[in-house]
Amino acid sequence: MINVSQVGNDLYTGKRSIDFIGRQRTWYAVSAVLIVLALVGIFARGLNFGIEFRGGSEFRINGVTNTQGYEAKAQAAISQAGIGGNVLTTVIGGNSVRVQTEAANESNEAAKVALGTGFGVPATNVSASLIGPSWGQSVSTKAIQALVVFLILVALVMAIYFRTWTMAVAGLVALIHDLVITVGIYALFGFEITPSSMIGFLTILGYSLYDTVVVFDKVRENTTAAMANRRRTYAQAANLAVNQTLVRSVNTTVVALLPIAAILVVGFTRLGPGTLLDLSLALFVGIAVGAYSSIFIATPLLVDLRRGEAAVKDLDQAASRAQSKTKVAVPVGAGAPAEAQTTLSSDGSTHHAAGSTVVQDVRAADGAPREVHKWAQSGPRNQPKRPPKSKR
Repeated sequence: MINVSQVGNDLYTGKRSIDFIGRQRTWYAVSAVLIVLALVGIFARGLNFGIEFRGGSEFRINGVTNTQGYEAKAQAAISQAGIGGNVLTTVIGGNSVRVQTEAANESNEAAKVALGTGFGVPATNVSASLIGPSWGQSVSTKAIQALVVFLILVALVMAIYFRTWTMAVAGLVALIHDLVITVGIYALFGFEITPSSMIGFLTILGYSLYDTVVVFDKVRENTTAAMANRRRTYAQAANLAVNQTLVRSVNTTVVALLPIAAILVVGFTRLGPGTLLDLSLALFVGIAVGAYSSIFIATPLLVDLRRGEAAVKDLDQAASRAQSKTKVAVPVGAGAPAEAQTTLSSDGSTHHAAGSTVVQDVRAADGAPREVHKWAQSGPRNQPKRPPKSKR
């Protein structure tokens, strides 16, 4: 059984390391595929906007004992009432049916009677509501305005807080990445977009930003220390930050998704379409995508954006020289089955390969490499002298 706490401690101290930065092309490729699929869904299949956006009449038939052939029954009743256009029918909770049609205010009463007769329930069990498209258009306009204002404020706050525009750009790219993939999933699977879904889309941006800022804060702390001691490259310091916050990101994401998943199960099996189901679906998809972008996209993109800066290049050169000095040759003892060499990889971890000597990677207590005198190796010459034996 995996000891999660031990793994988390090893990741934080650098004993174990996942090379997030060195494999950024893999993460970019995965995101590119997801974005392409999302765009295909958005522009080829289109978005399934709810009745609040397109307008129309909605009827709910309660107390239905037999839902077999509900689509045909609904279509026949709506046609009998003289309402044309497409009819969207959904079973809710096993004993209720929702029917959506084009706007027909004058025919609502006739449709209620026809639907009640078709499903074998009194007309009083059928409720009708008329929704105009202007309300949905107003919601869409306000949501887009809120999104633009949100992104501008996020860019300004992140640039001021982190004192660099690169973190603001990386954070914004991660947010747009999350939004496009989330909306694309809705398009590919035909999920209905309602005003509650729009609220969910805006909410997940805040969650994704929160997770990204936590990771970036640790990146700033580690890279500032690297700039001071010149022992790690910028990529190594950033990669260590992602490893140190990995367990926290996974834990908070799982804790957030569990109750939302419970709401989704209840919504799909018992409640049916509604505000609670629409909001929880958007949150579930968005939080999962946001956790991915915070770990695999935001920080690797930040490193790529800063890779060409003069200060970062100077740090990488200084760190490379410092790390080469930490490799101290140690003779292999007699009877050793093989000889090895330890080298420091791009993510700061050590690897062994065949060679003529064992190279010792000497590190300080905080995990950073430290310089060792060239004579600090094993051998009789460097052993401490033993005190003379006392004469009896």
